[in-house]
Amino acid sequence: MNFGDILSQWETSHGIHDKDAEAGEEDSRETSAMRRKRLRAKRPDGVIDIHGMTRDEAAVKLEFFFEDARRGGCEKILVVHGKGNHSAGDAVLKIFTKDFIERCPFAGESGYADAAGGGSGATWVLLKLTSPGR
Repeated sequence: MNFGDILSQWETSHGIHDKDAEAGEEDSRETSAMRRKRLRAKRPDGVIDIHGMTRDEAAVKLEFFFEDARRGGCEKILVVHGKGNHSAGDAVLKIFTKDFIERCPFAGESGYADAAGGGSGATWVLLKLTSPGR
């Protein structure tokens, strides 16, 4: 028998209710659907502005930004890439950002920001949960 079992038995026998343990149990019950809904509504934990950069500059900046965000425990980030109004032809950084997100192993769901956050000139990304030590 471990200490947690002994403590639980003692609390039960003395009529003590552990509210902290109950709150922890409720927090751990967040389903992936609940998490996605919560994170979609959340403001980003970090923002990077890459518009005006070359593709190569943006690649380096995005690599470091995504890795730092993951290590820092960010759940949602925002990449400001611009709408491509000044690009000759297609929106270079907008397309590059989409491809980067698709290849990034810890990038999850993504979408364009609302109008106040940059509209189609900015993409939010939900970062996948990682286990400690990864």
